[in-house]
This record gives sequence, C-alpha cells and structure tokens, in this order.
Amino acid sequence: MTYAVTVDVQLPEGARELDELQREGVIFLLRKGLDSVEAIEGPDGMEVDLTDDVIAVHPGGAILKLFVDAPALEFAEEAAGEVVAELLERSELLAEWEIARCEVDLHPDLLQESLDAADGPDAPPADLAERARRHAAGPPTAAPHRLDRSEVEAMRYRLRSLAPELKAFPLESFGHTDAEQEPAVGREAAEVAAGAVVYAIDLLVDGLFTDLAGLEEDGPTVADSDAAFMILDDLPPQFAPQYTALFARRLTATAVTMTARLTQPRFGGLSCVAEELLMQFLLAQAEVTTDLYGLLTEEVSAALEAFADTLYEDTEHEAKAEDWFTPFDAGRYVHPYAANDD
Repeated sequence: MTYAVTVDVQLPEGARELDELQREGVIFLLRKGLDSVEAIEGPDGMEVDLTDDVIAVHPGGAILKLFVDAPALEFAEEAAGEVVAELLERSELLAEWEIARCEVDLHPDLLQESLDAADGPDAPPADLAERARRHAAGPPTAAPHRLDRSEVEAMRYRLRSLAPELKAFPLESFGHTDAEQEPAVGREAAEVAAGAVVYAIDLLVDGLFTDLAGLEEDGPTVADSDAAFMILDDLPPQFAPQYTALFARRLTATAVTMTARLTQPRFGGLSCVAEELLMQFLLAQAEVTTDLYGLLTEEVSAALEAFADTLYEDTEHEAKAEDWFTPFDAGRYVHPYAANDD
C-alpha cells in the first residue's frame, strides 16, 4: 500500500529563521538528496519504494511529504524517518536540523477517488466532517494497523494536554461548566475536543504548505492541474480557476494568523470568508482525529458542536471570488499580505 508520510524538520533551537534565499538553498539540498534515493531499506532489510515526494520550506524549517510503498504503516514511517535523517546527516548545512514529526497522513489518491465519484452513486457527502472521515478511513482493506488501547490512551492524554493552548476559548465554549449542576459536557470530553482543535492546526498548515508546493509545480491554477490537493480541493469548486499559487499563499497567511489567534487570550471572531472556510476544515479534522482514535463519543461530538456554535453564531457569509480576504467589518483583522489585492 502507498502511504503519505509527513516529515517535519526544524531548525536547531536558537537558530535564526530562514530568509527567502536560504529557503531556496534548502529546497535545492533536499531535492538533490531525495532525487538520489530510489528505494529505502526498511526494518529487517525490507525494501520500501519511494514513489514520489513534495518539499515545502518555511522560515522555521521544512515539511517533506514522502509517498512510499510499504506493507504496513509502521514500516513506512520508520523508513521515511531514516532516509530523512540520513539526508540531514550527509549535508553539513543541515546536519544540526531536527526531525520534529514523522507520521503517515492520508494518501491524496484516496481523496481523489472520492472527488472523481462526485457525479456517481458514491458521491462524497456535502458535510465536510463526514467527507474528511471517509477520506481518512479509505477502503476497509487500506487499514493494516489497528490501534491498541495504549495508543488510544496516549492520544487521549496528548489531546487533553493540548487543550490549555487554546487560550482564546475556555472549556465553557465546549459546553462544560464547573457549576454545581451536572454539566452537559464533562471536563474530559471538553478537553479532548479542545485539544483536537489545537492538534488540527498542524494538519491545516502542513496541508496548505503541501498544496502550495504542488500548485507551484503543477499549476498555474487548481482548475488547470490534475494533482490532488489536501485543502484546496475542499474549497468551493466553482472558483477553482482563481486558486493560484498567490491565492494559496494568501490563504496560508490567513490560516497562520487565524490559528495563532486561537492560542492568544482574545480571538476576536472570524474575520473573513477565507477564515470561515478554514475553520470548517479545522473543525472537520478535529472530528476526524477523535473518530480515528475511538475518542469521538457523544460528549466530544456535543463539545465540538458547542464550539462551532460559539464561532459561527454572529457570521454567515457566502463565499465569493472577489471578497475571500475582505474583513467583515472594521473591527476584524486580516493579515496585510492576504488583504493586499495587488
């Protein structure tokens, strides 16, 4: 089976962020290294084929998405981690960089299969959460790895520990209250839901970086490209001719700004149409994450719904090609890069 392994490599602690010229140099070094790799030696000498790759470099490091053919998820992750570690070690300029994350994501082909069926009996549902869940689950034969109890509990602990990072929204926003009466949502369920939202931030930003790299290579627009995109393909399809690399960069700047506000004391509400659609993806991915780890109980689902009601209670705007990044009113903040139509 083909697995898409995301490897997040970061600058050494204390290092200065990369400027534009340095980022181009990093892309060259990583591309040169990956182009020399035809197959990866996995566990116990097993050969794992590297079929494709995408490189996205940002000021704090790089995100590599490696598509590998392997008999199981664990082999794919281990082999991808080893090859990236070797590439970093072989390069004097990257030797001190660190691998922060190495894990399997959804293969875009599974997403494309659902999109290709849009006019048939297997058409994907309109609900983003249900569509994302089907994409992530894939066909029954594509799940070689079963989570054991320890993995489920580890994810439960991880999500609950992430919950405090959502500083803009207390647990009351997820339906929990410490009042004497029995709350509609318990503390644990609210913390799992809040942590899942924080967890989904990485998936959203990673997906946008990956889409941007793919669009720059296969564009000029989503409508012109045969590639499958992780985020851009879930945006309103009628505007696909406007989804250029510049649009993707503006969307990424908006996503970074919006998600950063989630971790600050004051969120200030959704600012524009782009933020509304990005938040839909974020909530859908949070639901998918809890579902895949067996944590999507009725309480967690209710907590995510309560959070969505908090976010969308004052705004409901139709997506239009010309006003994606226009603030809803003078009190809303949109990043200058995204707001600049020029």
